[in-house]
This record gives sequence, C-alpha cells and structure tokens, in this order.
Amino acid sequence: MQVSALDYAIIILYLIGITAFGKIIGGRQKTVKDYFVGKKEVPWWVISFSIVAAETSTLTFISIPGLAYLTNLNFLQLTFGYLIGRIIVAQYFLPAYYKGELSTAYSYLQNRFGNKTRSLASVTFLFTRTASDGVRLFATAIPLYLMLDISPIVAIIIIAAVALLYTFTGGVKGVIWVDAIQMFIYIGGAVLAGIFLINNISGNLGGILSAENISSKLSIVNLGFDKGLAGFFSQPYTLLSGLIGGAFLSMSSHGTDQLIVQRLLATKNLAESKKALITTGVIIIFQFALFLVVGVLLYAYYGSMNIKSDEVFPKFIIEVLPSGVKGIIIAGLFAAALSTLAGSITSLSSSVMLDLYLPFKKSIDEKKNLLISKMLTIFWAIMLIFSAFIFMESSKAVVELALSIASFTYGGLLGTFLLGLSNKKIKQNHAIVGFISAIIVMSFVIIFKVVAWTWFILIGVCVTLLIGNLLEIITRKQRSL
Repeated sequence: MQVSALDYAIIILYLIGITAFGKIIGGRQKTVKDYFVGKKEVPWWVISFSIVAAETSTLTFISIPGLAYLTNLNFLQLTFGYLIGRIIVAQYFLPAYYKGELSTAYSYLQNRFGNKTRSLASVTFLFTRTASDGVRLFATAIPLYLMLDISPIVAIIIIAAVALLYTFTGGVKGVIWVDAIQMFIYIGGAVLAGIFLINNISGNLGGILSAENISSKLSIVNLGFDKGLAGFFSQPYTLLSGLIGGAFLSMSSHGTDQLIVQRLLATKNLAESKKALITTGVIIIFQFALFLVVGVLLYAYYGSMNIKSDEVFPKFIIEVLPSGVKGIIIAGLFAAALSTLAGSITSLSSSVMLDLYLPFKKSIDEKKNLLISKMLTIFWAIMLIFSAFIFMESSKAVVELALSIASFTYGGLLGTFLLGLSNKKIKQNHAIVGFISAIIVMSFVIIFKVVAWTWFILIGVCVTLLIGNLLEIITRKQRSL
C-alpha cells in the first residue's frame, strides 16, 4: 500500500493549516460564554455547513459507502425523515430555546422543570456522546493505520490530538468555522473518488449502473411488507421506519443533543438559527446520496470481497488512487473525522461546565472558569480516546453501531423535551420518572432485539410521554380527593 511523499506532504500541510486556522478564527476568549457559545456572531450558513460536517463525519466517508457496497440505497429513506425532523425542531424547539439566555440544550429543561432534570439530561448526553463518538473516532483510524502501517491505538491518538489542538485554542467559534471548510474538503474528496471509480470501471456510467449485478443495488424504496409484521419491524431500512425513525432521530439529535444545539445557539437570532437547521436537512439528502452511490460503484469495481464493509473504501483510496489525489482524499477523510471529534469535545466540555458545574457553584471568576473549561476540553478528548479503544473489536458496521448507541437514550431525552413543550402541568418528578422508565424499557428492547434500531427513539418517546402524563393525571386526581 504505497503512499508517496506528495501524499504525506498534502496530509501534513492540511492538518497544520486547519489547526492554525481554527486558532486564528476563534480569536481570544475572555469568558466561558465566548469559549462555548462564540459571542453569537457566526453567520447562519457557516453554522449550517458545520452542522452537516459534525453529524456525518467519518461514518459518511467510510461506513455509508460500505453499507451500500453490502446492500443497496435503502438507507437514503432515512434522510427524508431527517429533513422532516429538522423542520419540526425549527418550528417548535428553537423558539423555546431562544426564550431567555440559554447556553445549552438542557438549560430549557432547568427553566421548565428544575436543576435535577437538567443534570439528568446532561449526564445522559455525556455517556451517549462519549460512546457514539468513540465509535466514530475508531472509524477514522481505519484508513490511517492501514496507510501508515501503525497500530490502531496510535492512529486514534494522533487524530484526537489534532482535534484537541484547535478546539482548545479556538473554542466553539474556531470549531464551527473549521468544520464549515472541512465539509467542502471531504465532499470534494468523495466526488474525486467517484470520478476515478467511474474511469476505472470498464464501460460508461449508464452501462455500469444497468448491469444485472448492480441494478438491484439501486433500490431506494423498501416498503417491507413482504415479511409479515415481525419482519417489518425487524428491518431497519423500510420507507415507514425511514421516515418515522429518521424524523425522530433528527428531532432528538438536532433538538436535544448539545453537539448540534450548541451551534444553533451561536447564531445571531432565531430566524437565522431556523435557516441554518433546515438548510442542513436539504444538504444531508444530497450528501448521503453521493456516498451511497460511491458504495455502489465500489461494488461495480471490486465485486464481492471477504473483508469488513468499512474497509472497502479505504482499500480503494490507498491501493488504487494516484499520488496527490490519494493525499487530497485522505485529507478529506481527516476533515470528516475532525469535524465531529472537535464538536464532541467542545459540546461535552460545555455540558459539564454549563449544566453541571456553574449552576451549583456560583463562581464569578471568569478567568478561573475559562481555565476549568479548557481543562475539561483536555479531559473529554482523553475520554473519547478510551471510548474508541473499547469499540475497536466490534464487527458491526460503525454507522449502525453509532446510531444504535445514540438511539438508546435519545428517545427518553426527546420525550422529556416533548413533555415540557406539550403539557404545562407536568412537574419535574413526572418528567424524571418518565425518562428513567424509557431507559429501562429500551434496555429490554435492545437486549432481546425486539425491533430494528430505527424504531428505538419512537418507543422511548412514547414510554416517556405515557408515563409522564399518567403520573400527572394520578397526582392531580389525588389532590382533588
């Protein structure tokens, strides 16, 4: 697997350049709010691009093509659900977030219910984000250790160290601007890879896609009714599960996850925040379509191989692409990886500082608080490294593994937000019991594999809403006796 000096030069210059840019554009932070919210001066379109980069990352670059290589284009059904979910968040969640001075997604829960609910939601986010982004970090290390012939552990540490450098110095503003640039870098890398795939496969594009072994892979819509009721709910990528599951996943990730909400709160006002969010839904459809088509082209080029699906695209990049192009696409891979990792580090740090530390320790020493925030940044970078080590031996496609982890707690979290928005009579204890009940139910659903992961969030939301509202009704009746 030859990587030329030119490729190494491109990769190294890119990593140095992006780190320097993050530090410069982030400017000097004087307060915790500067560090974690970015003074609310970032343009909406920059935030939109940065959200796309943060949420898709290496899973788009590696695992989505690998998924299409193994199966077909059914995953694309989810992206239309993603757009629906973002429209709902823009209409109902964001106005609630912009009432008052909110610094995290969980500030709303404190205003609506109290400190205990905010702390519970924040802690849940910390565990979920650490686990799911540990998977993402490991996915990023796959092509690096294949390319450099080093251990996966060393590769993971290198990537985390680069992300930490510009996150530590530039704060959330630096992270957002860097991510916006990196979106174009990795999309450009995918387009380049697609062009080289087409040029290396005999025949024109129309002939390639109409071949008998390829045409079946172009299936987008899967109604899923041909396998009975149990079979329908066990399939992750049907039209209904895609639209419903995708919408609820997007509502939870873009409405309750600090990784995304932190960026939306960095816009100048509510109108710009809405524009940024809905625009991401449109971009994401085209982006996923691009990476899925790359996966189909990889199958047309290689045929069936006995390797992990997540290693197919890295194999093509390293073994087939010419010098220079290889370096650009690997830089694009790092761009995809660093965007999510940097976002995770700053969102985890901000959640601890703003949700768990400052509400209970009313320190007005901004210099000290800023120092603690930066130390938390280092701590969470280390925790993500350890999380990546844990998932190194998993044989499951990393995109499904990461989304399954997120879906496990997202339902209860989204249900708690919906309780607060839909019923003004719900009290803190009702919300907490509803949330915990959803986690318990989801534990059994996952252990016994009752349904596919795309239904997890809907189940969690339903349990939370049902328990929370029942408790409110029971409490009200007891008071009336």
